[in-house]
Amino acid sequence: MKKLFIVLIVIGFSFAQQNIKGYTRILSKSSGEYSKHGWNHYGPGFFSLDKKTGVLEATGGMGLLWYSAKKYKNFILELDYKTSEPKANSGIFLRVPEMPVSDDYIYHSFEIQINDKGKGKHKTAAVYDANTASKDVSHPSGEWNHYKITFIDDRITVELNSVLVNDWEATPSGKVLDFSMEGYIGLQNHDWDTKTSFKNIFIKEL
Repeated sequence: MKKLFIVLIVIGFSFAQQNIKGYTRILSKSSGEYSKHGWNHYGPGFFSLDKKTGVLEATGGMGLLWYSAKKYKNFILELDYKTSEPKANSGIFLRVPEMPVSDDYIYHSFEIQINDKGKGKHKTAAVYDANTASKDVSHPSGEWNHYKITFIDDRITVELNSVLVNDWEATPSGKVLDFSMEGYIGLQNHDWDTKTSFKNIFIKEL
């Protein structure tokens, strides 16, 4: 147990060092507390924030929490998430082209899916409705998972829990009619009866 604790400390320190080398924490922390400064919400539902732990929890139906402070072109996005149960449905939107004022953004930006009960292009680590993940490496509900999502020009790669599970040359597919070369990052709240949580949200521009 002691060895495991030391390993976890080293991993945490390593990621902190990555932050120094170009990653930006986009869920801000000031005076010991986290805040949603720079984030806006569109649609029903909401994200609650534990200001002490920095954990965002999505509830209350379909909506999008998007980081409005900056548009990103080429980037690496890293974050942790967990679900309350396998059927929980959520996702991470990439390059939302404009400020959401309707549900139209879903047709112009790709979503990296979170749904362990989904199938094929609708299952965790898929590019939703476009490209299926190569394998299932999700941790059980209630445990944290780590996403590393890279978007360079028209190529999306997804690492889940340090395993490369998606490597795709993006093209308009499924529900996505077209996509922008830059845009906002968004977190989806989807369900009324399940919860998805996020923390440790970092981005590195390339």
